[in-house]
Amino acid sequence: MPPERAASGALLWRLSLAEWRSHPWRQLSALLSVALGVALALSVHLINESALAEFSSAVHSVNGEPDLSLVAGPGGMDEAWLDRLADQPGVRLAHPRVELSTEAPGLNGQVHTVRVVGLDALQVYPVAPELMPRPDDGAGRLAVLDPALGFANAALVQALAPGARDIALLAQGKPVRWRLAGRVAAGGAPLLVMDVASAQQAFGWAGRLSRIDLRLAPGTPPQAVRKALDGQLPPGSHWGEADDDRQRVANLSRAYRVNLTVLALVALVVGGFLVFSVVSLAVAQRTPALALLGVLGLDAAGRRRLVLQECAATGLLAGLLGVALGTGMAALALRWLAGDLGGGYFSGAAPQLQFSWPAAVVCAGLGLVAALVGGAWPAARAARLAPAQALKGLGGQDGEAPPVWPGLLLLVGGAGLAMLPPLGDLPLAAYAAVAAWLVGGIALVPAVVRALLGERSARPARHPLLLLALQRARHQRATATAAVAGVVASLALSVALTVMVASFRDAVTEWLETVLPADLYVRASSGGGTGAASFPDGLVARVQALPGVQRVAAGQSLPLSLSAQQPEVWLQARTLGEDPARSLPLVGAVLPTPAGQVGVFVSEAVPTLYRVQPGQLLALSLLDRQGRTVKVFVRGVLRDYARQFGSLVMALEDYQRLTGDTRLNDLALWLAPAQAQQAVRDQVSALVGQLGGAPQALGFASTVQLKAMSLQIFDRSFAVTRYLQAVAIAIGLAGVAASLSAQVLARRREFGLLAHLGLTRAEVLRLVLMETLGWLGAGLVVGVALGLAISAVLVFVVNPQSFHWTMPLRVPLAQVGGLAAAVLLAGLVTSAWAARHALSADAVRAVKEDW
Repeated sequence: MPPERAASGALLWRLSLAEWRSHPWRQLSALLSVALGVALALSVHLINESALAEFSSAVHSVNGEPDLSLVAGPGGMDEAWLDRLADQPGVRLAHPRVELSTEAPGLNGQVHTVRVVGLDALQVYPVAPELMPRPDDGAGRLAVLDPALGFANAALVQALAPGARDIALLAQGKPVRWRLAGRVAAGGAPLLVMDVASAQQAFGWAGRLSRIDLRLAPGTPPQAVRKALDGQLPPGSHWGEADDDRQRVANLSRAYRVNLTVLALVALVVGGFLVFSVVSLAVAQRTPALALLGVLGLDAAGRRRLVLQECAATGLLAGLLGVALGTGMAALALRWLAGDLGGGYFSGAAPQLQFSWPAAVVCAGLGLVAALVGGAWPAARAARLAPAQALKGLGGQDGEAPPVWPGLLLLVGGAGLAMLPPLGDLPLAAYAAVAAWLVGGIALVPAVVRALLGERSARPARHPLLLLALQRARHQRATATAAVAGVVASLALSVALTVMVASFRDAVTEWLETVLPADLYVRASSGGGTGAASFPDGLVARVQALPGVQRVAAGQSLPLSLSAQQPEVWLQARTLGEDPARSLPLVGAVLPTPAGQVGVFVSEAVPTLYRVQPGQLLALSLLDRQGRTVKVFVRGVLRDYARQFGSLVMALEDYQRLTGDTRLNDLALWLAPAQAQQAVRDQVSALVGQLGGAPQALGFASTVQLKAMSLQIFDRSFAVTRYLQAVAIAIGLAGVAASLSAQVLARRREFGLLAHLGLTRAEVLRLVLMETLGWLGAGLVVGVALGLAISAVLVFVVNPQSFHWTMPLRVPLAQVGGLAAAVLLAGLVTSAWAARHALSADAVRAVKEDW
């Protein structure tokens, strides 16, 4: 670098440091806003990735590393397939496995879900070494084969009471005890490992397996085994890879994680606009100094470089600070929230922080980019400055309003982007549309000021203060963009999130009213059987005869796998009646069932994920009476906000006729108006005991409890959204404070001249408030309009593309009005405070600054 270039750079840095020392709070507000955006984005990423890594580790420890696995459907597969696979060419080892989930009632005072794995301890090590039972000292070498013994992982031991030596699990609706004889190294949720024969006998899996893991001979590709058995697999089964479970959960949580990360970046976007506001007003305030530098030889490129290097320094410091804050926030969240940010995908996990340098560098880089983009336009204004004229106070650009066409072009382009399909099942084009609308809306603020205040009124204002305020607000409308950019961005995004959450909550509330018509619901716990859990025979008729019970509706619910790469869907067999529209939250028309077919209704996720539309056939992992795969006719689509990846509803009589399965595991009870629910619960439990069932396997919930629990889950899911929304509003209000205070303080000479002309401090204060009211009014109009438009994109594009459900748009006028009023009040208070501070100096001294 030439010596003169280095000297010039050092001088520019000295000028920048002098500017920061003169206005530390203004620079600090911009730095902190960008740092907070970086911190939120990084912390959300680290929390989600740490939780996913923990889950992946647990899945790997349980699933092991088989070369190939044959995974059965819900009812399992004949264990004869174990010998058939073992005899296949290239198969060195075939290991049987029974996997199921059940409950441990009264476990340490609570009911815990426990995963049970039945395996062959003599063969498990090559395919899943962390499931290898390790007997306690004195248990004996053959303890791994004892059907009365179980081996717990660390999570299950922690859930047990201290010193507990046995555990009771629900098996086919009844509690069965196993004595704990050792440990397994597998991580994750509570897990009990036992001999495969013990699991088959206790849980009703006699002669059936849920999975067979294969270890192949060296040089044998998995495709060779698949091809040899192509078309011969047991009905409902499929080939699985070791990473399938992890991929399913990654798919399950991906949309939630991406949307949460984008919401976290909202604060960074608002921070970028705050940098734009602060730097724009700083350039306007430093116009004489920049003009003097231009006269002394600093060219346009040098002036642009001066402003951009200040923005780069702000962005770099904000990025480093944001990385430190984000890492700390992630560590605290993992400790307090255990890796779950409200979505419920990783609840129960307690992951360790997995710091990622690439993610930290990307987030810090985003902070730098936000600061540079925010300062690009002010830097261009500094470069376009005419030094000689500006030094004389002439040739200012404040009155020049930017053209309208770029803003309109961005709005039209954003509308086009919002109509594009998802990319990789994510609404990336919709997010680009939101960004285009934000920039375009802010670019149109001067035009809105002109529309609200008029170019010139046919009847000029008679009051001098009002006339001065209107004239300055009109003439300086380009400055309004810098003053209210942060306000427009934060208000628009806050209004959009408010409308989206309110629309979703209202839709969920109405949906609950439709799907929960009864007073009391009873469900049988699974207990790990080969099918769904069931009530004892004759229970429905006995419950119907109870005093105070007016009506009983029974049903059967069970999970089904439609794809190895997607989570299971939920099949509900229930009484639908002649008009399904009266009992189901249907969307669109209902098709009649063709003769000889069985009709089902699918949730909105199924057509998107499985490419099946009403009027088409859908193959289920369900067997009919002849052992054939069931194919059903899709009659229509329904809303289901509880199951993101799909559900199906079939008439109970069709399900029972098709499969021969007459078991029931759901009851809906309508009670007499004065009937106490607890009495009915006690009577139903007693009836189950009399009929040979296990009352401990029953779960009761009233409609009020289910609705309250559902809305509580909803509010928890959106708690982070509300927090991010509050952060965006806070940053926007900080932008109001920084922008308006900087602008008012830069007008001290003007205020001094007005004081010389006879205006009192109170009149000058009113003048400033009227000007601020005009600009903030334009900002509120643009912000609310953009917010409503963005909310439509969130409701009609982002939610269907991300989570596969739809909802009507509901605008909570009171909340939106409250947001706008809060922003207006904060802006006026801030402007008044800044004006009082600017007027505190002696008027004569202020005027002398102009000489």
